[in-house]
Amino acid sequence: MPGVNSLLLRSMLVTGLLIAALNVVFSGVEYGFGNLPAWFWLAQLLLIPAMLVPARMFPEAAATRAYPRRALLYALGWLAPYAVYRFTGDALRPTFNATASLFATLFTCVLFGLIFAAIRRPQ
Repeated sequence: MPGVNSLLLRSMLVTGLLIAALNVVFSGVEYGFGNLPAWFWLAQLLLIPAMLVPARMFPEAAATRAYPRRALLYALGWLAPYAVYRFTGDALRPTFNATASLFATLFTCVLFGLIFAAIRRPQ
């Protein structure tokens, strides 16, 4: 990937694998590992491209001076991986509501964006 250094790329891959592992552990403890459907296990593989797609957004956000734009870039960067994590976990529930899950995902990503933009100001 041009424009993305190898340390960031490795960090994002490790983060994607860690998020997938946590999702499996949390869901397995809640529903039983033997009860997790095959689609759930396979969907965890989506976290790898979900972490790689926004790889350019995080360095750009870290260098962006304007707070609203920086917050938006961080929120968009977290949207794909968090959506995979959230939807796959929520879809296991018998009372799964896609609209509620979508709104919760968007709210959380906006919150992540605001927090990261406040903490990670450009130097």
